[in-house]
Amino acid sequence: MTAEAISTSPIELTSEEIFAAHEGGKLAVGLTAPLESKRDLSIAYTPGVAQVSRAIHSEPELARQYTWASRLVAVVSDGSAVLGLGNIGASASLPVMEGKSALFKQFAGLDSIPLVIESNDVDEIVETVVRMRSSFGAVNLEDISAPRCFEIEARLIEALDMPVMHDDQHGTAVVVLAALMNSATFVGRELPSLKVAISGAGAAGIAVAEILLAAGIADVTVLDSRGVIHTGREDLTPIKAEYAARTNPRGTTGGIVEALDGADVFVGVSAGTIPEEALAGMSDDAIVFALSNPDPEVHPEIAAKYAKVVATGRSDFPNQINNVLAFPGIFRGALDSGARRITSGMKVAAANAIAGIAAEELSADYVIPSPLDPRVAPAVTAAVSAAAEDVKA
Repeated sequence: MTAEAISTSPIELTSEEIFAAHEGGKLAVGLTAPLESKRDLSIAYTPGVAQVSRAIHSEPELARQYTWASRLVAVVSDGSAVLGLGNIGASASLPVMEGKSALFKQFAGLDSIPLVIESNDVDEIVETVVRMRSSFGAVNLEDISAPRCFEIEARLIEALDMPVMHDDQHGTAVVVLAALMNSATFVGRELPSLKVAISGAGAAGIAVAEILLAAGIADVTVLDSRGVIHTGREDLTPIKAEYAARTNPRGTTGGIVEALDGADVFVGVSAGTIPEEALAGMSDDAIVFALSNPDPEVHPEIAAKYAKVVATGRSDFPNQINNVLAFPGIFRGALDSGARRITSGMKVAAANAIAGIAAEELSADYVIPSPLDPRVAPAVTAAVSAAAEDVKA
């Protein structure tokens, strides 16, 4: 790793350099073949291109070979849950989606195009993306608020014969699982034995609960703004009611203090704050992932008084849980393998690959590799491709 990759010093930024870097946007289209002569024009456009179009018309599968669609990821958002800014709308979300596309190119070599939709209506968003299906080979849903994001993702997975993933859900979940695998090893615990409390029942919280259950952790408790989600509550949305039935095996009720009493792991993916006395009730050698940005649910210095491993979502503290560790390689692996779906097995494989990068050098401040570690995306790509091939077999 480079010194830059592991630095935890705050990065000083100025408004001038930020706006200058965004002038004209962060993306551009490049050519893969020259256009310098009449012959070049005749091949790339008319009349030569007509042969390719006729061939695809006769055999639609040829589009995968003779267009960029099969290697193009659409980054789709309605701007309803952008970073910590909330519902700022499609236009204001575009710089973020451009940034996401830039990350796809930098870390996975994938072309990507942002598509921001001027609607918060589930039917309209789904219909818009489905009508454009011939233009791309995968869909990364981004910054769409819960609970609509669950329905949008489910319906697009059903309607599109291509990989679809809401990164705010599953990218976060994959990296949390990777960090938790190594954290458990570091504190001398087996993953299935952990008692986990998740603060936040939105997109990320539900996905984290799902992947932890898939990884064999049975004792998972989820909290929303009103406290522990349990089957006795009558104010639950359908998705929360589903997870009330699948989690909280000890029947915990109450709030964060009750949820953290005896817990081994805290995962924060909400905008709330955690009182210090709640952390004091956790088990010895606890693990705290306080992932809200820019303000973690509990400051790492306070968390470190009660936890052996502390992670945040910030780059200026150790153990940054960053989605860029996951989504470039997941999509690259899915597209390389020709997968039509991104399965739970592929996500767990991605988590294992990320964890493996850091596994031989574990310390309290290093349970997850840096987002800039060049080994990560290739390892995730290979693991996801292999998992996809296993599904085909």
